[in-house]
Amino acid sequence: MTLETWPARHRFFVEDALRVGASCRLDALAHQLAVVLRLTPGAAITLINGDGNEYLATLTALTPRAATGDIHAVRAVATDPHLHLTLYQCTLKQDKFDWVLQKGAELGVSRFVPVVSERSIVRPAAALAGKDARWRTILRETIEQCGRTRPPELAAAVALDAVGLAPGVHGFVAWEDAMEAPSLGSVIAALCAHSSTPPALALLVGPEGGLTRNEVQMLVTRGWQVVTLGRRILRAETAAIVGATIIMERCGELGVT
Repeated sequence: MTLETWPARHRFFVEDALRVGASCRLDALAHQLAVVLRLTPGAAITLINGDGNEYLATLTALTPRAATGDIHAVRAVATDPHLHLTLYQCTLKQDKFDWVLQKGAELGVSRFVPVVSERSIVRPAAALAGKDARWRTILRETIEQCGRTRPPELAAAVALDAVGLAPGVHGFVAWEDAMEAPSLGSVIAALCAHSSTPPALALLVGPEGGLTRNEVQMLVTRGWQVVTLGRRILRAETAAIVGATIIMERCGELGVT
């Protein structure tokens, strides 16, 4: 079955295992299916659960509180990123951080780590625990929209002085005062030129007020490399998406295959 003949336009993430020929309960989606989208029994929908496939299901029963579907077909999709990129984003005002999560997930970020730095507006890290459910909802809804099958990982918020690098991960700090540092694009291009498989990467972006010099120096001692995103000073949320885009483009993640 090709993209043109796949009849289901609406796409939903579920936690359950899926297989062709099986029925599945979709009660958690019932209100959205029946009330928001006004679907009826017989409608086709696409289900994903993070296994790299899409499943075509037909609704067999639907009320605002309960839903059931039969799975008829499965197809593999190639929309999940091959590159593992972790975005360490210092906390921002809520709408801006939400936006970074959404756009970063669309671009292919594999893991998000909220970071509390000296100039972060929301502090301490424990104060961010209540935002976890909202952030996970944003990530789930984003992958439903953009074609991915696996939601990005959302790590617990950490203080900047607890941020480290796992072995084998190349970490970069985008810093607006690093005018003599190499550009992120040139560094990533050099990395990819020496490896047929994209290495695991991490990008750290500061808060609205930027990172302090002492914070940057601390990160450098832990193996992070300072890079620049260009001559102009970008807002924090812009820097995060520009940085992720540069990395994805240089690593071949923005192509069609």
